[in-house]
Amino acid sequence: MKYFNIEALQKLPSRHRAHLINTCTGYKSANLIGSKDKNGITNLAVFNSVVHIGSNPPMLGFILRPLTVRRDTYHNFKETGFFTVNQITSSIIKAAHHTSASYNHDISEFSKTGLTEMYLDDFFAPYVAQSNIKIGCSYINEYTIKENGCLLIIGAIEHLYLPENIIQDDGWLHLEKADTAAIIGLDGYALPKLLNRFNYQQPDELIKTIL
Repeated sequence: MKYFNIEALQKLPSRHRAHLINTCTGYKSANLIGSKDKNGITNLAVFNSVVHIGSNPPMLGFILRPLTVRRDTYHNFKETGFFTVNQITSSIIKAAHHTSASYNHDISEFSKTGLTEMYLDDFFAPYVAQSNIKIGCSYINEYTIKENGCLLIIGAIEHLYLPENIIQDDGWLHLEKADTAAIIGLDGYALPKLLNRFNYQQPDELIKTIL
């Protein structure tokens, strides 16, 4: 087994260390965040850090790197108050990954990737038409992570669109049926396979499969 202590990690080349640390925590969510500025210029960016924050009220969060350069996603939702989260599917991973390229703020990633803007229920920010699960969010708050200057962004889930056939009787979503991809580190894409699902656990209770 290969072992790294903190001294060994610090001596690694920066990109090698970044890949190692970004992948050692496992699969991450794969999402495209859509936004639009007050002049109507849209932006689309891939994120691997979208996480559940709470269900009552419904909220999610994601991590933004330090604001040492212009971040169009951040600028747009701070200006307008809205953004969308769109799950990446296997058929759009190349287009989704290309949104990580640094285009000028007046160039929309939609126009460079072939992904299609979609507007639903008069929501200000654009959704990705090719995404099977789409979430419309309003910006609530942000928290600075003082150790590295990154920001934790909190959004309220106001709209949710998804295929009806992936919703189980108890509300659980069968993401494999939605072709939901995952990200490994910064640049690897995978299709997770559901292995099992178990009942809510009580002390000394028999584990039961509930699929």
